[in-house]
Amino acid sequence: MVNVVGVRFKKAGKIYYFGPGQLEVAAGQYVIVETARGVEFGEVVVGPKSVAEKDVVQPLKEVQRLAELKDYETVKENQELAARAFATGTEKVVQHRLPMKLVDVEYTFDHGKLIFYFTADGRVDFRDLVKDLAAVFKTRIELRQIGVRDEAKMIGGIGPCGRSLCCATFLGEFDPVSIRMAKEQNLSLNPGKISGICGRLMCCLRYESEMYREQRKQMPDRGSRVVTPEHGEAQVKDVEPLTGTLRVKVEDSPQLVTVDAGDVEEIQQKRKPRPKQQRSQGRDKASSGQSENDQQRQPRSDQKDKSQEKEQPRAGKAKPKPKQDKKPLATVDAAGGEQQGPKPKRRRPKRRRANKRPKDDGAGSQGQDNSER
Repeated sequence: MVNVVGVRFKKAGKIYYFGPGQLEVAAGQYVIVETARGVEFGEVVVGPKSVAEKDVVQPLKEVQRLAELKDYETVKENQELAARAFATGTEKVVQHRLPMKLVDVEYTFDHGKLIFYFTADGRVDFRDLVKDLAAVFKTRIELRQIGVRDEAKMIGGIGPCGRSLCCATFLGEFDPVSIRMAKEQNLSLNPGKISGICGRLMCCLRYESEMYREQRKQMPDRGSRVVTPEHGEAQVKDVEPLTGTLRVKVEDSPQLVTVDAGDVEEIQQKRKPRPKQQRSQGRDKASSGQSENDQQRQPRSDQKDKSQEKEQPRAGKAKPKPKQDKKPLATVDAAGGEQQGPKPKRRRPKRRRANKRPKDDGAGSQGQDNSER
């Protein structure tokens, strides 16, 4: 087991764990710790507690010291310098004509780094901007792109409910929210009613989703048949998990009736077994069907005779019959005259190529005489 304390560096920010070491640290105190960004000033929000070693991300750094009075003054100066840097950074973005919007600027506790948070629709080439900012502030510059939910968390605001945003008040991390959570709670699927000021689904949709799921498991589904103590058998038309009631429709009444989900009994629809007579009839039909199929498969008597006739000549080897010409060359008509048969096809003479010369066999003069003749 390892002793750890939880430290938060921003309001409603993520909690990071450190080892208390030999210091007596309690929740609500401010401490100085070393992080990946450098030395930071944070508040202890989780007091010392024992955690299994497998749950600790190694290496576990320890708290350096408790915060002093001069540390509070340093934090206040950093906030003032960050406000001036925000104005300067906004001017530089306009000069370079970059499609980005600055959201917040933050100095690290030891002035080792100046971080600019911005939003943009896509990737932005800000290399020239970084050079200008580094020349003005004479420190290390870091530009970090964030999403619209992180932007709402940093800026803050008032939600549709009239209270401060949950992400800017107490939510340390963003949990995934889906439209299915709104369907389970019977909420309107209008995007304007279930979306926050950031344009995404409201984080509060997740707060009661687990309770709705557990409650629905103990209640019948829509469309199922139930038996009510007062109205008899009915069909479920609507389920209200928050109140634990059902709205059912009775066969004799056109109006819906509200009943308690704990007082009804769901009817499990099962396949009714057939009586014995129907079973025997079904078996007889099946057997008769098999006999008909067997009769269809059996060859007829005339088919057997034909097959036997075909197989008889195979016993002895028969002499092959001479082939007769299908188209005789000449036939004799009724008058006794001879009728010509089909004429043979005439072959086309081969064409000589124009550029082909006759072979010279030493009798060139004879070839010329023949051509003259």
